[in-house]
Amino acid sequence: MNSITAAEVAGAAAPATTAGVPPPRRRMSSTRWAALAFLAPLAAYLAIFYAYPLYRNVELSLHDYTPRAFVQGNAEFLGLDNYADVVSSSMFGLALRNTALFVLISIVAQYAVGLALAVFFHRRFRLSAVLRAMFLVPWLLPLIVSASTWSWMLNSENGIVNSVLGAFGIGQINWLTSPDWALWSVIIANIWLGIPFNLVILYAGLQNISGDLYEAAALDGANAWQRFWRVTFPLLRPVSAITLLLGLIYTLKVVDVIWIMTTGGPGNASLTLAVWSYREAFGTGQPDFSPAAAVGNMLIVIALAAGFVYLYLQRRQERT
Repeated sequence: MNSITAAEVAGAAAPATTAGVPPPRRRMSSTRWAALAFLAPLAAYLAIFYAYPLYRNVELSLHDYTPRAFVQGNAEFLGLDNYADVVSSSMFGLALRNTALFVLISIVAQYAVGLALAVFFHRRFRLSAVLRAMFLVPWLLPLIVSASTWSWMLNSENGIVNSVLGAFGIGQINWLTSPDWALWSVIIANIWLGIPFNLVILYAGLQNISGDLYEAAALDGANAWQRFWRVTFPLLRPVSAITLLLGLIYTLKVVDVIWIMTTGGPGNASLTLAVWSYREAFGTGQPDFSPAAAVGNMLIVIALAAGFVYLYLQRRQERT
């Protein structure tokens, strides 16, 4: 029997190593560099298309930028004076009120109708896919086409809406030229445009709810309304929250629909903060970029506040 030396015993006890495998520290370093390489394009995109424009918008709002100042590069620093001028303006209260009405009514109506349609199409009947695709048409059309179509439909003289109302004995309504109806006109058009988005997101959320829950509720004697209120609505709450948040952010910045239909008028009857910002910058022929940037930054703050509220509610729900 051959004798085993101490060196052979030590070699047998040592862990086997694979040839060509780098040390753990070098492997961690290469993994980190690979992660940074994948992250770099996204970071560059965010810096170029988000961080820099936001910085420029803040800079615009803190200086007195006119077309001449843009050319000469000598805009006077005003600090928060532009924000003070915007808040003290006679149009600020009206624009804030119109924005609140426009946003709240739009997102509530879009969500309610979108949820009703999602539940309706969730039943999977014949032609369900065809009808669901038809409801997506408003979402696919360019906004300028949709807004122009609604302007024609709501025309006081020969619009199809007044023609239909006239058939039921209802007199002519000046949808786009009356201060009492202009804001409602753009709200109706915006609701129509936003329903498909809510339908798609909420319908996708319904697909993740197990059918066994509905069967168990039906065995317990729950009717259709109770199954919706006790099963569908609670389980759809996370999807509903993100749908409402995205709807809020989108509706806050709506300009094209209102501008094409009423340009914020008549007078300022349908003026919102977003339209006010656009009008100050591009709509008067005498650009005033700094107040426009100040109003735009206010909208950004409102959207950020809504995002933080959403995150707070999500974390609170996760803890409970």
